[in-house]
Amino acid sequence: MPYLNWISDEDLVKHTSVLLNAAETAKKTKSKQFFKNVIDPFQAIFEMSGYAIGHEEWREGELARQVGKAVQNKIGEFHQNILGSVEGWQNLGTGEIVDLLSQEQKIIAEIKNKHNTVTGSKRVDVYDQLKGLVLPNNSRYNDFTAYFVNIIPKNTQPYDDCFTPPDNTTGNKRSAHELIRAIDGASFYAIVTQVPEALQQLYSVLPSVINDIRSYKVLNNDDIDVLEDYFERAYGENKS
Repeated sequence: MPYLNWISDEDLVKHTSVLLNAAETAKKTKSKQFFKNVIDPFQAIFEMSGYAIGHEEWREGELARQVGKAVQNKIGEFHQNILGSVEGWQNLGTGEIVDLLSQEQKIIAEIKNKHNTVTGSKRVDVYDQLKGLVLPNNSRYNDFTAYFVNIIPKNTQPYDDCFTPPDNTTGNKRSAHELIRAIDGASFYAIVTQVPEALQQLYSVLPSVINDIRSYKVLNNDDIDVLEDYFERAYGENKS
């Protein structure tokens, strides 16, 4: 029986393994290069004092923070790879303006992991790039729908709205257009897979995939229960 019905086991295992290996590599690298980036000594002294911890405990926490940041940068690529492996979808990889393409559904998409990955004027840049791809008559993807996808939304409410980021230089928002949209991760997974609970399904099956890849139980039942609670806190009503 497959892990999921909308992606092959081979692709799911491959993309999960890539991220697991990235996490393990980041831990080894950051441990060896702990002082590569300058440590803020003021932050260290106040955190150790405020948290009432010794240096070794603080160092482990700081190392975990550095590793977590490195892994977080790879999560968006993981979702791009997963979505690009669904039948009818193409992962355009690096070097292209957008990340995903479906000729059949006439959709292009830019994938970001969290709602605050792209902020301020950079959101306007994304809008302008998407507009240039779908609106001009001679554009590459004329009349396609362009999505700006934030896998982790700012709040738990699902959304699929016209993308109208504010321009800080003028104080005005970009014009609303039905073909240029912003959407949360769960809603976009549903569009790609035609499965309303696809993102939740992916999240729920990952512990089994990871445990099978590593050939030993990495995550126990108590861990999984807590992780399921994290998902519900991130997506709320959007999980179904």
